[in-house]
Amino acid sequence: MSNVKALAATLTEQHESGELLILPTVWDTWSAHVAVEAGFKALTVGSHPVADAIGSADGENMDFAEYLRAVKRITEAVDVPVSADVESGYGLDPAELMQRLLDAGAVGANIEDVVHSENKRVRDRAEHSDYIAAARQAADEAGVSFVLNGRTDAIKLGTEVFPDPLSEAAERVSLMEEAGARAVYPVGVSSSAEITRLVEAVSVPVNLTAHPVDGHAAGDTATLKDLGARRITFGPLWQKWLGEVSAQQLSTWSS
Repeated sequence: MSNVKALAATLTEQHESGELLILPTVWDTWSAHVAVEAGFKALTVGSHPVADAIGSADGENMDFAEYLRAVKRITEAVDVPVSADVESGYGLDPAELMQRLLDAGAVGANIEDVVHSENKRVRDRAEHSDYIAAARQAADEAGVSFVLNGRTDAIKLGTEVFPDPLSEAAERVSLMEEAGARAVYPVGVSSSAEITRLVEAVSVPVNLTAHPVDGHAAGDTATLKDLGARRITFGPLWQKWLGEVSAQQLSTWSS
């Protein structure tokens, strides 16, 4: 636990530094080693790429114990902080979720507001912020400076679910910060105006998803930093890009 506490403190310091933090999204020990050897100081484990790697599917379709075994293999293979995507929590009580994450060596987690196991039900603002708050309390009681990354899919879900998705996302990230999130993750952000609105809504880092080669629709890394973004992850995009490049190259051997 002492190592977990130290790594959690490091990840918290990275988030509070004011610098742009890029966390490659990994799925196994090989990808984790590649990212660390490339110089990255922290990693995040993506549920989507792990699911693809083990022959399952994203959306809380994996056996959570199997997923955590993948997370633990990664945390034991590298000496940098590792955060893990746990979707909406796999139906677990926040305290149990946090204990199982800590046992796996994770010192951060994405928690989203779409409950896939309940027919993709969207938690309301208060329900989701209460879940974040309970997770924060459990981590604090364990004495771990755990980095909760509160995710909302409001923008991604669009006007079919919310009359004003951007305003809804801004309200939700603000509430998640109040609940104890040390970063917020409004999925589906695609413009500089959206980034500006969301950055203004909170004081913690706003997480954006970017492609490791093509970047982000709003601009390059320097532009994103100027807009106030302070955390970037790749989601499943690094793994998908590797698959596309590999298929293209390997096809020359099969034709």
